[in-house]
Amino acid sequence: MGNVLIFVEANPDGSLRKATLNAITAGQQLAKATGGEVHAVALAKDAGALANAVKAHGVKVVHAGSGPHFEHYVAEDFAPAVAALATTLKAEWVGAAATSIGRDLLPRVAAKLKAAMASEIMSVTGSGADVAVTRPMWAGAAIATVKLSSPVKCFTVRATEFALAEASGGGEVQPFTPAAPEKPLTKFVGFKEVKSARPALTEARVVVSGGRGTKGDFGPIEGLADELHAAVGASRAVCDAGWQPNDLQVGQTGKVVAPQLYIAAGISGAIQHVAGMKGSKTIVAVNKDPDAPIFQVADYGLVADLFKALPELQAAIKAAK
Repeated sequence: MGNVLIFVEANPDGSLRKATLNAITAGQQLAKATGGEVHAVALAKDAGALANAVKAHGVKVVHAGSGPHFEHYVAEDFAPAVAALATTLKAEWVGAAATSIGRDLLPRVAAKLKAAMASEIMSVTGSGADVAVTRPMWAGAAIATVKLSSPVKCFTVRATEFALAEASGGGEVQPFTPAAPEKPLTKFVGFKEVKSARPALTEARVVVSGGRGTKGDFGPIEGLADELHAAVGASRAVCDAGWQPNDLQVGQTGKVVAPQLYIAAGISGAIQHVAGMKGSKTIVAVNKDPDAPIFQVADYGLVADLFKALPELQAAIKAAK
């Protein structure tokens, strides 16, 4: 039986990070394909609340590891605990959402388990000994089907490709006591959160993004976003120029989003950016250049100056309300 262990990630305030539920769905598909069960591991100063938040979402057992060294995420503390539990459970697959924490944690877990790893998996194929996963390559220009041959396999999950695990009940919480690191080499110093009244970029239903065509003026982008109660995104060129902070970057090397509506204004549509938003349900592009590559992936395109079109759109939406 190919049991699956999913890492439960917490937000800075200790609440469950929604992307964990996407990772659990991927775990459920792997467990179904291999005939195993889905387990989860929650690590926190007091992991009870975090474990209870996820136990009903299609997980057989949530293993709650509590300790003062788990109050804040530090890879050198978390990775040994996850690896040790995976060994105890004889888990065949160990995974997490492909967030900044998941990308940091899982390669370390894989190294400790001497496991092959697939990052940002997008689907599960096959069954039994022929189970494989798909993952993007070359900035999303190609999708590879990968079969991992090591006894234990690690993976991170591209959350936008899997639905949220639904609450189905039946899970239980089992406490366990991970060993504290003997000589910690890294310590948590502080966390400076960028707070915004707008929705989180990776969880918003609507995203309005601006590119080089904004010339650094995000007034029309932010105005439309506020009217739509949307998150604001940016292309890599914008972030590299220092016009917007890096945490707003959408793309292969930024954040991958898949909102119900994605509005790309002044964005040419380079493959790096498209890889981060092409999973959006509806894509609207506004660009002065009729030959811009963004129109090839857009559901609706408007050849216009964003400084004229976006305020008009904002005014029309406001009037319609």
